[in-house]
Amino acid sequence: MEVGAATVKSHVAAVPAKTGTRDRTQAVIAAYEAGFLNVR
Repeated sequence: MEVGAATVKSHVAAVPAKTGTRDRTQAVIAAYEAGFLNVR
């Protein structure tokens, strides 16, 4: 199964609205603080 670039862009663009953050950077910070990401 392949996912087109336009599909990825639209999903990434929807992340801030779905997470209640103002942009992608804030969404990543929120995910990190919630324990969804591990940083080595």
